[in-house]
Amino acid sequence: MRAPSDLVTRLGLPPDSRALVLNADDLGMCRAANRAITELLVAGHLDSATLMVPCPWAPEALAFAADRTDLDLGVHLVLTSEWTRYRWRPLTGVGTTLVDDAGYFPADCRSVELRASDADVAAELAAQLDAALAAGMDVTHLDNHMGSVYGLETGRSFLPQVFELAARHGLPFRLPRTVGLGLPDTYRSVLDQAAAAADAAGVVILDHLTTHPFELLGEGTPDEEDYASMKAGFLDLLRATEPGVTEVFLHPMLDDDELGDVADYAVAKRGFERRLLADPDVAATLAEEGIVRVGWRDLRDVQRGLAPQVRDASGTPVARASDAVGGAR
Repeated sequence: MRAPSDLVTRLGLPPDSRALVLNADDLGMCRAANRAITELLVAGHLDSATLMVPCPWAPEALAFAADRTDLDLGVHLVLTSEWTRYRWRPLTGVGTTLVDDAGYFPADCRSVELRASDADVAAELAAQLDAALAAGMDVTHLDNHMGSVYGLETGRSFLPQVFELAARHGLPFRLPRTVGLGLPDTYRSVLDQAAAAADAAGVVILDHLTTHPFELLGEGTPDEEDYASMKAGFLDLLRATEPGVTEVFLHPMLDDDELGDVADYAVAKRGFERRLLADPDVAATLAEEGIVRVGWRDLRDVQRGLAPQVRDASGTPVARASDAVGGAR
């Protein structure tokens, strides 16, 4: 495992700190997502969330974001539409290389990598960010739905378009420096090149990125995962947090009838994740491990050359000053 970057010290933390961002993806995807994620954000159980601008319930999520600019909310850049009964289309229209035969984003990343033109991708990603900004959202960062910009299927990525957009707006982007998420070590050189490109563009990226399986393990079998087993695995994942800045991303939602109509699988797990993030054992484990929670706004400040917040030994922000620890860069 490679040593982490100097990002924690740039945040004003000791160099051996284990800093963590708890992020929820898919805000705006449906009302079940909106209700769960906004509840968790307001309660402080999440550090950030990212919003899918092309989705049908994005207007409600954007109105919330405009009203709560104190919260860390990013744009979840979308090039895919994965469900069979519930789909969404590009903001730039259906007369581009970004749609399938039905006029929606493709269901899988491989189709995006094979069919989409660089120009169409750049225009669509810019349109999604512009729409969020126009709605009054204080965008703190960018990430990507289903990993469709990383080139994991065919080797053709759209990271140059992402880095240009992120650099132009002074926004960090979800890209880890270390191989994880079950990817083979053969991705090491690819990730090194992507990290070098982000650094050259001045875009702040993560040291590590992790999550637990999206699927409900053993769904539909006698061995189907229950809440207790999922929680135990998640707490172990938190304990394994390494030095540096790590994001853990989840997809908490209400496991209600709406989500059952939207999603093809793992509906119960979305409800488990909502319950998990509010579980006091999660906060207790982070405290026991000495893990510091940070937000994407902090990383955006680093990228924009602003002084990071000074933090005490527990990671609690205590001040914001021009002579903040780690402020000299």
